[in-house]
Amino acid sequence: MEGVHLRGASVARGGIRWSDRPDDYRTEILGLVKTQMVKNAVIVPAGSKGGFVPRLLPGEPGARFEEGKRQYETLIRGLLDITDNLVEGKAQTPDKVVAFDGSDPYLVVAADKGTARFSDAANMISTEYGFWLNDAFASGGSNGYDHKAVGITARGAWECVKRHFREKGKDIESEPFTVVGIGDMSGDVFGNGMLMSEQTRLIAAFDHRHIFIDPDPDPPTSYAERKRLFGMERSSWEDYDRTRLSKGGMVISRGTKEVDLSPEARASLGISDEDSEPLNGESLVRVVLKAPVELLWNGGIGTFVKATSETDADAGDPPNDPVRIGAPDLRCQVVGEGGNLGFTQEARVEYALLGGAINTDAIDNSGGVDMSDHEVNLKILLAHGITSGSLSIPDRNELLEELTESVAELVLQNNRSQSLAISLDQLRARESVDDFRDLMFALEKTAELDRQSESLPTADALAERRESGHILSRPELCVLLAYSKLSLMGRLLRSRVPDDPVTESYLLGYFPVSAIAAAGQESLDVHRLRRQIIASQLTNDLVDLMGAAFVNRLVRDTGHTAKEVVSAWLVASRLSDHKALLSEIENQQSKVSPRITYRWLLGLSRVLERTTRWVLQNIDGELSLAAIVGENLQGLATLRDSFSEVVAGEERALFAARVSEIREVGVDESFSERLMTLRFLDQMLDILEIERETGADTLDTARAYYRISEEFDLPWLHRNSFAVASEDHWEQRAARVLSEDLARAHRRIVVAVLTQAGSDEPWKATRALLRSKGRNVRRFKSLLEQVKAEETPGFAAVSVVAREVSTLARSIVVR
Repeated sequence: MEGVHLRGASVARGGIRWSDRPDDYRTEILGLVKTQMVKNAVIVPAGSKGGFVPRLLPGEPGARFEEGKRQYETLIRGLLDITDNLVEGKAQTPDKVVAFDGSDPYLVVAADKGTARFSDAANMISTEYGFWLNDAFASGGSNGYDHKAVGITARGAWECVKRHFREKGKDIESEPFTVVGIGDMSGDVFGNGMLMSEQTRLIAAFDHRHIFIDPDPDPPTSYAERKRLFGMERSSWEDYDRTRLSKGGMVISRGTKEVDLSPEARASLGISDEDSEPLNGESLVRVVLKAPVELLWNGGIGTFVKATSETDADAGDPPNDPVRIGAPDLRCQVVGEGGNLGFTQEARVEYALLGGAINTDAIDNSGGVDMSDHEVNLKILLAHGITSGSLSIPDRNELLEELTESVAELVLQNNRSQSLAISLDQLRARESVDDFRDLMFALEKTAELDRQSESLPTADALAERRESGHILSRPELCVLLAYSKLSLMGRLLRSRVPDDPVTESYLLGYFPVSAIAAAGQESLDVHRLRRQIIASQLTNDLVDLMGAAFVNRLVRDTGHTAKEVVSAWLVASRLSDHKALLSEIENQQSKVSPRITYRWLLGLSRVLERTTRWVLQNIDGELSLAAIVGENLQGLATLRDSFSEVVAGEERALFAARVSEIREVGVDESFSERLMTLRFLDQMLDILEIERETGADTLDTARAYYRISEEFDLPWLHRNSFAVASEDHWEQRAARVLSEDLARAHRRIVVAVLTQAGSDEPWKATRALLRSKGRNVRRFKSLLEQVKAEETPGFAAVSVVAREVSTLARSIVVR
């Protein structure tokens, strides 16, 4: 036999494949590990992939299986022979191994094509070697999660499919929809996927043996028959009850030399009456792939779609060269990639730019690897109790079984969150594609991204797309999301952020509550991957909401490090209680369209960005995150409760209008006010800073703050600083600097008012101050009126007026 194992980092995981490509299995594994690296962006370890090819196999199926298993065990032994171990918590290098790198004891493998039933064998070898992970070494064995039984990969990909359809205004849980598929009902991903909705109308499907056609399926009847096949051991489409097929339905062997399709089958597959070209089994597969349906569900193995610019050789899958089609030939509306490598990346991009809804396989089918990772980390968590004698292995196994659906829900939430993140980044890219261009440049500069190998556009290509109305496609944004996560997680692990007590909630949120209760706090504290879990969960939380370009944008604009940006964001997120708000938005989404939900989420992300910038500018970076949060929580609560009473001027009108607008879509008043009050979070933090500086009452400070804002028309100046700036990157940055100068001047004036107020009401002190600076105030208002009178004031004009506010603020002497 021959074998290979590729790893993306010292902490990495991925499957071991029994390859059927003896001539190029290394190329196959290299392609798979690249996908695995991107897929693993949502979990703790980086990606790895292994594979082997037996060189001599017997012809009899049973003997062939046993020989393949034996060669799999050879590969596993070879890997463990050179892998560091942990003995009593200390790293130990195997005998006769010369290691030039540091301690490297993390090695985890998973099932893949051909090795689904080999996990127990791998874990027996792990136990034989005394490997520290024991039966956490190979996930999915007898004492692990059976992915097919849980259906986790298909369920995760289905969450992505549901989002595509929801954005098109269709609920596939309650409305019938048409599908063609790659696979058969005996398969994990295809079979589970085709049982996700009872409204599924499966028109056609194929695997390596048969082609199935059901021109006009009755959803309940066909669902019941598919369910029967799924429960049958080693079923095929040949086992489908022909009496359950609609008129003209048929099951055809892939090897058929000539196929005579029924008129109903021809109509359902979109074959025109003028098309008289004879069909055989292979050409019929191409027809199925081109069918005019709503969903193409890939639950099989192979690369079936390439880009116009690619050759079959570029697809790297010779067995499927005869049936492969080009992306423009697709007539489906949505693609769900439950299987790996069904499309080339360039084909995904081309299909998406033509209007198709598609992510990447790494995003769609990440559920399997995510659940395996949870299994491994749960076993590591519970191992401490087994060692101490407080937990027996049978009790642990029973607990793992009880936790199945709890773990599955954690995984599915990641699928929902990532697919939502892509949708939000699509909207952001339309507003500012330069942020994503700069992200690509930054990742290339640090050698973390090879743009060409990932089929990402050059700067020139982006410029051409902008002219044609296209920016970045979903598949490209999927890649950038993954690489931004991988980059950020690496930076966090090189920092002290995962050790800050404020991040403890990410460790607690990773595990089901009952698992932590059974393991105990000590087991959580000493978890071998504690820091990695926190870093990965924090990365997912931040990037999924804020977007792939957020951290790089703030690093670029502020000069702060990624670690400092994340620390500031942690403060912003805690002060906003963003988790609770996200939960409320999710609860409200059934009442409103995705467009409205996305607007709320983008609004929340903008609030958090403004607040993050505020923290970076105003808070000493040496202070503990917990202390910063603690000193502001009570004051924020006071301001939120009375906000509608203290806000004034244009901001009051905006607040009332937005609350009313949200309530009109059927949302309750408390949620509306909470959501819109949050929009002013950075201003409320300004108010609290002024309160601490002057010793004034919180609400008096707020009234003075908004009175000054109203008097100097500051909302108009802030808004137009950005509105009149061109799309030029530097002019946008200049607008931000101008807005920050206005905020500083605003604070200085309010401090002066409150300091000089004495026993007077703040509004009286404001009036007195304005009188004392009457000349400056009159000059400012004259300039403001002139600029407002212009039909399209330029950036220079707004800048001049804004500078007058700063000049006035500097002229005030605080006594």
